[in-house]
Order: sequence, then structure tokens, then C-alpha cells
Amino acid sequence: MSEPVKENKILLILAHPALERSKLNAELMVTIPASDAVTVHDLYQHYPYFSIDVAAEQALLSEHDIIVFQHPFYWYSVPALVKQWMEVVLTHGFAYGAQGAALQGKLWLNILTTGAAESSYTADGLNGMSIWELLAPLRATASLCGMCFLPPAVFYHAPLIYASQEALLAAKTNYRSMLERIQSTSVQILSGVTVENLLSWGESADT
Repeated sequence: MSEPVKENKILLILAHPALERSKLNAELMVTIPASDAVTVHDLYQHYPYFSIDVAAEQALLSEHDIIVFQHPFYWYSVPALVKQWMEVVLTHGFAYGAQGAALQGKLWLNILTTGAAESSYTADGLNGMSIWELLAPLRATASLCGMCFLPPAVFYHAPLIYASQEALLAAKTNYRSMLERIQSTSVQILSGVTVENLLSWGESADT
């Protein structure tokens, strides 16, 4: 008889500089499954003046198996506070380097919201590249830290999703389903997910 899968501990790092104006992100947050294994950490709420408690952040990372960054896709990257967080928290000797193995084997997942449609993120689209290509700096960061970078969950054209009750309900359902799936699926299995399996995250890219 197979052993039951250990419940993964998820650190969901929310990073939206104006969450009160982000209707889709606010709606998604209320669907997070209630569980002691899911820690929601709102960076802008904790650090409105960008004065980051490095020791506390490193302790949080060490205590969780899957690190989820949920944020709007600002200028093909992360909001400013996330960049600051990466620079001061992912330090040599902790996240990388000969003695920096604290994040080895952990999973990295980005949950993104965009203002533009999915067709904008193609070779022939407005942005000329896919989301996967544009996330290359984050993929390289995860690799340096010995982490597995999962295919991103992307909610394209957020204003359009929020404007439709049907699309909004589908997005919320997919979001919750995705979190429940990564919480209950072994890290080893999740590590094998490829970018071609993007739609396995509850088909969130199509909402």
C-alpha cells in the first residue's frame, strides 16, 4: 500500500502595490483554501517602506516547500518590492554559494495577472515573446538557488475576466484548484511538470 502524500507547505507571497484597486487579485485571494499548510504573506502590507526583515523572510522560506509569487506582470517583470526582496533575501550563503543550500529542492511558482490578452504574448503579438521567455531572469534566479521553476499560472486580460461573472467564477475555481493540487501533489512529481503542461494548472490561462 502506497504511503499518503505529505501535504506541501505553501508560502504564497502576494505582491501588489495597490491591492485595493486590483479587483481580480482581491477576488482570487478570498478563494484560497483554508489550511495550516498555506501561509499568505502580503509583502506590501508588511513592508510599505521597503524596509525588509531579512531574517524573518529567510525563516519563512526555510519553513515552506513551495514558494508562490502572486503579482501583476509589471513591465515584463515583478513589482519593485519583489525585486528589492530578491536582492536582500536571496543572499550568498543562504540561497546560493558553497554554503547556501537553504532553498535546494524547493519549488518556485509565479501566479501572474496581465492587462493584455494572451495573444499579446506571442512571437507575432504586441510583446514579441511568450511569458515563459520573458520570465527568463526569474527562471535563472530559481536555478541558481537550486529551486525548480514551475510553469507560471497566468490570468491574461484581468479587466476582461473581472467584467464577466462567468469568467471570474472560472478563474476563482481554477485558482483554488491549482493551489489544492500543488498542496497535495508530491514535490517530486511537481518538479517534472514542463512548460507544455501549462494548462494543467486548472486551464487558468484560458479564463
